[in-house]
Amino acid sequence: MADSSLRISGMHCAACAGIIEQAVSKVGGVIDVQVSAAGERARIHWNPARASMTDIVAAIANAGYGALPDAAMEAREARRQEHRAALWRLFVAAFCAMQVMMMATPSYVAHGDELAMDMRQLLNWGSWLLTLPVLAFSAGPFFRGAWHALRQRRIGMDVPVSLGIAVTFVASSGATFDPAGPFGHEVYFDSLTMFVSFLLAGRWLEVRARHRVAQVLESTLNGMPESANRVLDDGSTETVSVQRLAVGDRVRVAVGQAFPADGELIEGQTSADEALLTGESRPVSKVEGAPVVAGSINLGAPVTMRVARTGQDTRLQAIVAMMRDAMTQRPALARAADRWAGPFLWTVLLLASGAAAVWSVVDPSRAVWVAVSVLIVTCPCALSLAVPAALLSASSALARRGVLLQRLDALEAWSKIDRVYFDKTGTVTDDSLHWRGLIRHGAGAGARSDAELMHMASSLAAWSTHPMSRAVAAQALPGAPFDWRDVQEHAGLGLSGLDAAGKLWRLGSAGFVGVTSAATDLGGAAVVWFGCDHNDVAGLCFDESVRPDAAEAIAGLRARGIEVLLLSGDRADRAARMATQLAVDGVIGDATPEIKLAEIESAQAKGLRVAMVGDGINDAPVLARADVSLAMGQGALVARAHADAVVASNRLGDLVKMHDLSRRTMRVVRQNLVWAAGYNLVCIPLALVGWLPPWAAGLGMASSSVLVILNAMRLAR
Repeated sequence: MADSSLRISGMHCAACAGIIEQAVSKVGGVIDVQVSAAGERARIHWNPARASMTDIVAAIANAGYGALPDAAMEAREARRQEHRAALWRLFVAAFCAMQVMMMATPSYVAHGDELAMDMRQLLNWGSWLLTLPVLAFSAGPFFRGAWHALRQRRIGMDVPVSLGIAVTFVASSGATFDPAGPFGHEVYFDSLTMFVSFLLAGRWLEVRARHRVAQVLESTLNGMPESANRVLDDGSTETVSVQRLAVGDRVRVAVGQAFPADGELIEGQTSADEALLTGESRPVSKVEGAPVVAGSINLGAPVTMRVARTGQDTRLQAIVAMMRDAMTQRPALARAADRWAGPFLWTVLLLASGAAAVWSVVDPSRAVWVAVSVLIVTCPCALSLAVPAALLSASSALARRGVLLQRLDALEAWSKIDRVYFDKTGTVTDDSLHWRGLIRHGAGAGARSDAELMHMASSLAAWSTHPMSRAVAAQALPGAPFDWRDVQEHAGLGLSGLDAAGKLWRLGSAGFVGVTSAATDLGGAAVVWFGCDHNDVAGLCFDESVRPDAAEAIAGLRARGIEVLLLSGDRADRAARMATQLAVDGVIGDATPEIKLAEIESAQAKGLRVAMVGDGINDAPVLARADVSLAMGQGALVARAHADAVVASNRLGDLVKMHDLSRRTMRVVRQNLVWAAGYNLVCIPLALVGWLPPWAAGLGMASSSVLVILNAMRLAR
């Protein structure tokens, strides 16, 4: 099975997504397809044995749209062409509308016989000629969209718009060339061109909003270099493709270059710009042994790094994948709006037909214009844009701060949270622990030296990404790596592995290793135990440091009416001390993954909407169960995979900003929906009774879409 991501061009409304989904689903071998009109992305799950990408792209093309591989260069060019075409269509429509309005002005201001009939006819013919470019070029996307929708036996938002434009042009043309005919002598070329101009202005703003979100992804992709200077065993360097780097390679990074992979510094000191990855605008100091991430820029001095993760395993690629996934999604609120859009459009067509029938009896000369006004004024463009425009603008703003959404619906859920659970180690505490020392414990305390135990423990710890394991691995002593076999990580407990003699060693909590003595507190130090069958047991002691913004972030959440609890697998006394320091509402220590999951489920059973913030493998089940889950950027991959959002910046203060932004986003969504619904409730009756001429209907419909987009774009600031 294969998963492919395509960038779609030619989409103008939410209904286009359904048309493309229906066309692609007919291709044999396609299992699932999801299309986002707001993100201009298609995600396709297909069987290569039964289909080819050529067939899928051809199906999209036959439906009337373009598809390109989701690569930065092609997408950038496609966006440039789409923006250029949208601007040209708007320019032609607006320029012609001004000229048509100038020719229509004498008919509006003249009284009685001040404007001779032959002069009136001449002005109408001029207006007709100036309307042709608007109809053939500027309004082309509306007619194409309507045709593609009808071919797929669906009704999209372009259908009533195209009907309104076509009927207005035909009726006005009849009035121009046969003033005594069935269409009367009134022409509405000025209304038609003005309507198209305002509608294109709204779509141009929509294009800009969508492109702004896409540029965030593109700027992240551009952070990766194409080649790297790999250091050979003799000290010389060779230039290789980034794709050829392997774990353990040494790479020299010059000033101004991007780090080509995730790893650590082994020579030199520098500072790095991690703004694209974490949202941190200030350079981050890097010393020997400090971690570096792919895509960050070396600002200080030439350094040498050792590669730890390459390709798809790097944080940069994880961020790119998350952003692509988020942009392909159709949030629940947007899906609900789409479900209402279809029936609404059918209702619009019935209303327009009914109005034309009634007015053909009351006043036949006004029947066509009333039907046109109803068709134009009720186009639900604003309704379809209300939700996705707001959510994508907010997600773009969060991405620039270093919070990457994997599920757009998380914004709505985060705004309604009642309680937040924080993991302790690596979440409210800094992931870098300070070495304090080693203590011996057990009957066989003298069987192996401290140095040998330290070497064994650090080599076993290197198999895990848990903050405590990374701290132990960082204390590695010089020497050949220890040969471990059958290494396993036990969630919430620690690591186990077999040595060359087949003996089982454990690294982790006291109970996991078998330490029962109470004399292991050491004044609050964090202790990682290492041992084998109660012999050669050692405690590796570290000092934990609370994240600088942890207390302020927790206070900010509590000030917003959210209950904050500490949910930690560490010993209850240590968790209690941390809870006192952070002033949380409650604390649960000695919590296994099962206990954490039970606590979340218990809170949800009480009707509380809960969020979980964690970073470890043991947090993955809880992250999957919580109403909203957030994983720290340096956390385990499985934790990030189960989270709704990843705090790539590792700043807890961004959670408070995310909560504020999520509430603002929901306010904007409600404002947009209320405006779109209220506008239709007011204007439809006016159009039905003939009080709303076509030009005013076009102005109102286009203005409503523009207001919705502008309101949503405020969130991106």
